[in-house]
Amino acid sequence: MYPAAFEYHAPASVKEALALLSKYRGSAKLLAGGHSLIPTMKLRLAQPKHLIDIGRLKNLSYIKESGKAILIGAGTTHWTLESSTLLKKKCPVLAEVAGQIGDVQVRNKGTLGGSLAHADPAADYPAAILALAAEFVATGPKGQRKIKADDFFVDLFTTALKGNEILTAVRIPALPPKTGTAYMKFPHPASRFAIVGVAAVLTMDGNKCKAVRVGVTGLGPKAIRLTTVEAALAGKTLDAATLKAAAEKASGQVEPTADLTGSVEYKRHLAAVFTRRALEQALARAK
Repeated sequence: MYPAAFEYHAPASVKEALALLSKYRGSAKLLAGGHSLIPTMKLRLAQPKHLIDIGRLKNLSYIKESGKAILIGAGTTHWTLESSTLLKKKCPVLAEVAGQIGDVQVRNKGTLGGSLAHADPAADYPAAILALAAEFVATGPKGQRKIKADDFFVDLFTTALKGNEILTAVRIPALPPKTGTAYMKFPHPASRFAIVGVAAVLTMDGNKCKAVRVGVTGLGPKAIRLTTVEAALAGKTLDAATLKAAAEKASGQVEPTADLTGSVEYKRHLAAVFTRRALEQALARAK
């Protein structure tokens, strides 16, 4: 099916894009990589009268260090994240996640900001973004505001972004020494979206867990932090039995629905299995 008729706009700056968004508010959509929006337009699930293309804005594509953090432009492609030397050294889990998204064509065109703003419940990035305690930079008519990752994902395909705002950057705090990260995913065989995806960021003090954050995607209307798992690990000496017991708590916190990919019970089981695997990998890397 073809999309409904629309008017195409190619702004030369974020400021111009914001002006267009304000002018056509309620009837406009932002276009970044297009891998989320275009399919919904073809199915007529989205019928914007105006399409504002921000995918051509070069100043939204970058990965750089900024103080004690890494700043990533919202227009940065998955491939750029996957191949980034800086990320592989300072924040490897984000490069790891990017490399598991879709296929080569998707990774060459899709963007970090487009994926996050779309907030697909089976998208890969949200689990890692939550585990990394990232911060979003939203730009609107009155300037910029920052949104914590824990507050960004509101519900199914719904974020804390306002209708007149553009997600322009994501800030990743520097990881402390003795920190290991990992992302473990059970992908849908066709779409490569996550049936379950778990990201773990684990900081050790000797054999004890100094800090831990775990994010999960694919098992509910939005990505969430597995706070019950985190509480079971904080301050504990970590061994195989402790990791397994903590991971089991994931099955009780997630709220999956039954569909063609599996029953509720099966998905709760996957949550525990992939949480344990992510924690084991993060611990090995922390050491």
